[in-house]
Amino acid sequence: MATTEVERRRGQLAALSIAVVVVVVGVPLWWRTTETYRAWLPVSQILELAKLQLHLSADVEVVFARGTVTPEQQKKFPLTQTQDEEHPVDEETALRYRYETRYRTATVMEEDALNKPTAAEADLSLHTLSESPCGSLVVYVIPESSSLLPEDVNVYVGQRRTALLRGDAQMRAGKTLEQLLAQVQPGIKRVLQVMSFNHADITAALSDRVRFNPGSKESIADSMRAFKSSPGYEITFSLLNPDPKSHRLHWDIEGAVQTFIQPLLKKLSPVSNFSIDSQTLYYAMLGVNPRFDTGLSAFTLNADSLAHVINPVEARLGSNAASSNPVLNFLLYVPDAHHSPLLIQDHKKQETPSNAFHSPRWGGIMVYNVDSFYGPEPEFPVDIDINMAKVMGVFLAQLRLLLGVQSSAPPPGFLIAPCSRTGLADWELDRLMWSRSVENVATATTTITSLAQLLDQIGNIVINDNIAQQVSSAVTSLQLAVAELEAGNLGFALQYSKEAILASEKAFFDPSLLHLLYFPDDQKFAIYIPLFLPMCVPILLSLLKILSELRQKYKEKQAKKD
Repeated sequence: MATTEVERRRGQLAALSIAVVVVVVGVPLWWRTTETYRAWLPVSQILELAKLQLHLSADVEVVFARGTVTPEQQKKFPLTQTQDEEHPVDEETALRYRYETRYRTATVMEEDALNKPTAAEADLSLHTLSESPCGSLVVYVIPESSSLLPEDVNVYVGQRRTALLRGDAQMRAGKTLEQLLAQVQPGIKRVLQVMSFNHADITAALSDRVRFNPGSKESIADSMRAFKSSPGYEITFSLLNPDPKSHRLHWDIEGAVQTFIQPLLKKLSPVSNFSIDSQTLYYAMLGVNPRFDTGLSAFTLNADSLAHVINPVEARLGSNAASSNPVLNFLLYVPDAHHSPLLIQDHKKQETPSNAFHSPRWGGIMVYNVDSFYGPEPEFPVDIDINMAKVMGVFLAQLRLLLGVQSSAPPPGFLIAPCSRTGLADWELDRLMWSRSVENVATATTTITSLAQLLDQIGNIVINDNIAQQVSSAVTSLQLAVAELEAGNLGFALQYSKEAILASEKAFFDPSLLHLLYFPDDQKFAIYIPLFLPMCVPILLSLLKILSELRQKYKEKQAKKD
């Protein structure tokens, strides 16, 4: 009897020991080894990004030349003022534009530069004296009698970051300094709208996130035409030869790119990286049969049929699968002898001067007609040396439009210097950098907040340390970009915004986020229950038996007491 009692107690202790080991050690170990690893994310900082309000700041220096201020007014310079203007983008977003304006009088060397014969020479001389920082502007107020500007011109916008503003003869007499500055403010504001950031540029940059003002048709067109901001772009030049039997084409694309395109891309290097390639496609047809116009004695392509030209040609261009960057296609089409000359007409049935057209966010096509085909008896094949200066002039203009460099008509009274060899003025680059910085910040913010919401809603997605590092890097870069925009440091702001968008996209598109996306908890238990149930049933039955015996003993003790 004693032996049976000892064995029974030993069985109870064994069952209890196994149960304790399973509950205390086994269950936590199983839970720990099967749980989804989720690294720490700066959730509070990400939530603050969703309420982000951008503040854009630019430094403006207004320099009064000799003859525009009185000696009494001159004694009060230099003077610094801050001007704030708020332009709501929509009901939920508001961007604050601030100009830090500093007023002073011209130095002796600047006066010598302003005495040059022409405004272009004065602009170059002023640039050599001091180079303005990226994003800043210098406005020189010159006397009304100055010969630098023609009579019908009030503002000259140079190639750098300087502008010449014609003063008013009534500015000096009987005016206090405050009245003088108030009188010159409208002209300075017009200069800033042309050379610095403005509401239209920022609205176009945020076109995917804001609602347009019905009256801002130009902003809508600009935003839909230009490519969205990207860390890099692929540029492809293609020569289409539909009939090699009719002509042998020769184009110096390498030399043309070095002469016309590379200076522009070098200047745009702070914005994005660019790679260029070229190809020649034989027997490549447009896919649309041109119509012969007897009045023009030429074949024509009207604006309605231009949309059908691209698809057949695009199938032969090839894809740049090695890169995820957007591709800008520039096609030069030389029509065959049976469809020459070929002219492109606009919606008003008028010939386009460049004989070219561009497709928004895709590229451009130029038709290059050959004079040798127009003779009575041409000898085939005709050797053709393509005028690359003419071709690249068209492609350069299209490239500016596709990259978002605005080329709107200047306001009345403005004279804008023609493009230099680089094809881009310094202030045009600044405007593009402002809009790209804002666009990058908005895109990266949307990406990070969307990723945080996704990870919060689906709790079984793995968040490894690499993703957490990329998210933290993106948040830090966004905070730095916003701070630099508010401080007016445009170059640093653009760099931080590019880093933010790269880090956010790496985190959002990381393949590891999809490993356990379709492995919810109910499937986990469905896998492990058949494994642990056969072991847990005997332990559970033993524990129930022990509880039953303890309860029976308790009742017997109570009965004896009674």
